[in-house]
Amino acid sequence: MKFYGKLFSSTFTLSAFTFGGGFVIIPLMRKKFVEKYHWIEEEEMLNLTAIAQSSPGAIAVNAAVIVGYRLAGIFGALVSLVGTVLPPLIILTVISYFYTTFRDNLTIQALMRGMQAGVAAVIIDVVYTMAKSVVQEKNVPPIFIMAAAFVAVYFFKVNVVVIIILAGIIGCGNRFLRSRNKSGTTEN
Repeated sequence: MKFYGKLFSSTFTLSAFTFGGGFVIIPLMRKKFVEKYHWIEEEEMLNLTAIAQSSPGAIAVNAAVIVGYRLAGIFGALVSLVGTVLPPLIILTVISYFYTTFRDNLTIQALMRGMQAGVAAVIIDVVYTMAKSVVQEKNVPPIFIMAAAFVAVYFFKVNVVVIIILAGIIGCGNRFLRSRNKSGTTEN
């Protein structure tokens, strides 16, 4: 029961203090679950993040549910889900109640602009960390996919959904070819 309390408090705290969208929670989850608690390995966290990004719905909720499920099955997923959804629910309830006061308050507006700058820095950190780990593996196809995806989105304005689907197909094809090559070399 102590583990579930720690899982709930971790996801609740991460969700409560994460502003700027789901991509911001990923590095914080990595720091908490990989570096601090050592519940998940770095590579597995990257894989779970990729699944959360490609699944429909909010990435923060998806990632929390996947991590919770990985750590403690269905009950862990439910604990993580509640811990992740509860803070925004509370915060949005309060904000909606005081919406007109918040909307016209210059201090709140300045606070939000400052948060946007912080969010940009955190997203850059996520991109750098994930790209660094991909490059360090020295596996050419993922590096090529990463660079091609950036070029396609940034310069050619290709829809991100198309990029995700194509990257998934290429990744599956690469995995299939690698496993086929391994089984072909063991038969000889």
